[in-house]
Amino acid sequence: MFALLQQWGVWGLFLGSFLAATVVPFSSDVLYVGVLAAGAPVWQCFLSASLGNWLGGLTSYAIGWIGKWEWMEKWFHVKRETLEKQKARIDKWGPLAALLTWLPIIGDVIAIALGFYKLSPWKCALYMLIGKAARYGVWTFFFL
Repeated sequence: MFALLQQWGVWGLFLGSFLAATVVPFSSDVLYVGVLAAGAPVWQCFLSASLGNWLGGLTSYAIGWIGKWEWMEKWFHVKRETLEKQKARIDKWGPLAALLTWLPIIGDVIAIALGFYKLSPWKCALYMLIGKAARYGVWTFFFL
């Protein structure tokens, strides 16, 4: 799949970065470095990966937003007490937790939780964008 997305250049990078920010297990970091190594313009790669990953994170946030407590208990067998403990952790950091949505595996959980607990969409979106863009900024720095 990496090879196919790499062949599509920055559009493949956008799609791969989007998918990686949802519940699809995928590494956009490897794809990002691969597209850079293939010679795509750095600024296009940075924008494509950042925006794709950000929109994917917002999709996870939206999935959380439409979620219901009953669904979590019924389909995922998560007890209400566990959800309340998690809410306390999310409330401690607030929308700033969105800065960490770039992290593998737990980033998706954080994005979904931020939506599920109805934290400010605008603040979460802003912090999510900052965190995800910083991630690709670091990769760009190391690549160059």
